[in-house]
Amino acid sequence: MTATLTPGARSGGPRRWPLLGNLPAFARDPLAFFESLRDGYGDWVPWALGPQRNILVSRPEHAGELLGAVESTFRPTELGWAFRQLLGNGVVVATGDDWRRKRALVQPAVRPRQVRSYAATMVECADALASGWRAGERIDVHREMAGLTQRIAVRTLFGSDAAGREAPISAAMATAQRELGAEFRGLTLFLPPWVRTPGRRRMREAVAVLDREIEHVIREHEAASNAGAERDDLLSRLLAARDEHGGPLSRTELRDESITLYIGGHETTSTTLTWAWQLLSGAPRARARLTEELHRVLGGRLPTYDDYARLPWTQQVVKEALRIYPPIWLISAVATEGATLGGRAVPAGTSVWTSPWSVHRDARWFPDPEAFLPERWDADAPHPVPEHAWFPFGGGPRACLGARFALVEAALVLAVLAQRFHLDSGSERVGVFPGLTLQPTGPVLATLRRSGTDIETGTGTG
Repeated sequence: MTATLTPGARSGGPRRWPLLGNLPAFARDPLAFFESLRDGYGDWVPWALGPQRNILVSRPEHAGELLGAVESTFRPTELGWAFRQLLGNGVVVATGDDWRRKRALVQPAVRPRQVRSYAATMVECADALASGWRAGERIDVHREMAGLTQRIAVRTLFGSDAAGREAPISAAMATAQRELGAEFRGLTLFLPPWVRTPGRRRMREAVAVLDREIEHVIREHEAASNAGAERDDLLSRLLAARDEHGGPLSRTELRDESITLYIGGHETTSTTLTWAWQLLSGAPRARARLTEELHRVLGGRLPTYDDYARLPWTQQVVKEALRIYPPIWLISAVATEGATLGGRAVPAGTSVWTSPWSVHRDARWFPDPEAFLPERWDADAPHPVPEHAWFPFGGGPRACLGARFALVEAALVLAVLAQRFHLDSGSERVGVFPGLTLQPTGPVLATLRRSGTDIETGTGTG
């Protein structure tokens, strides 16, 4: 299919500044920038990020084709010095044979059978959090969800004996998140690696903390393994993994994959849960339907992994939160020789972008796109969602390995907490910051209400 223009759109793309291209508008608000390209110029828009020539595609079929072609006619985009500092050459960054080897080594650790074994930890940590909450208390939802998913990530990735390492890892990751987002939206993205800036200094310091903490945990695991102890955490599975030639992951590779899995299990899920609570607070009908499902299926008991399939509305709440606030807000790949997309040739070296934020909020695929409507995911919904119109975890051969882990974790945590509390954030609006993942710009404050109170019986969106 050839690229088409949205109604009223102009061809040719936005005007570019000398040397900077469209960097000023992109840096000011990349989310609004992508939507303006889609609405003002169509589904296939040329634009520039400094000297880099780009195309933004906004049709689901083009996004799906792009995701499926990475590792064949497209290669992953190099996303800058800070990104590489944090993720090293992990499975998200690696290409070609190196990527295929690493994916084969990492994937078994996060298959559904393994995720099942981590479900009890997810539920136990959520139950402990709920036990410390008190009705009427005012909380920062984002901080609470970040702390919860961090505990889950540390225990499932490194084991329960690594619990004392949560604080330094969390602080370092928060710094890395901020600096990565700042670099990606500014001129430092184009500076050579040897140029030192205050932001790069902070990034180096944060990465040094992460490296030190992870090295400590790896040494503990190796010592336990040598002593004959058996562990069931993700790091132990990575240590035991062997490629087709019998080779293990190197020390550096263990570090890189640990960081990657930590981000997938903590950063992604904490923001998803934060936005889900914010959206549920303004949607009493959706909240009431969630309460009814949890009461009917669980009857007050804690959920298990097997309950995940029995909680379709809970899953739909998570899915709709991921639609409105996709943690991964942009995806890009660079065309290689002979690349095509949508029936059009793409010059080698051109970076093709697609934005889950923009596609997920397109009224052509999601009527009333700003509204929180979990029912749009009902099996008999009147407007079926087109294939590839929802892709918060990417897609194709490089789809996020931790997607199942994140979906199960978000649904089970929501099920545990929502049986006991409603988080009432009132009418407070929260801004969005596009860093490594889509983060709230500040605290997300809410008052804890006992589940089942009259706040859930009103009317409103959802």
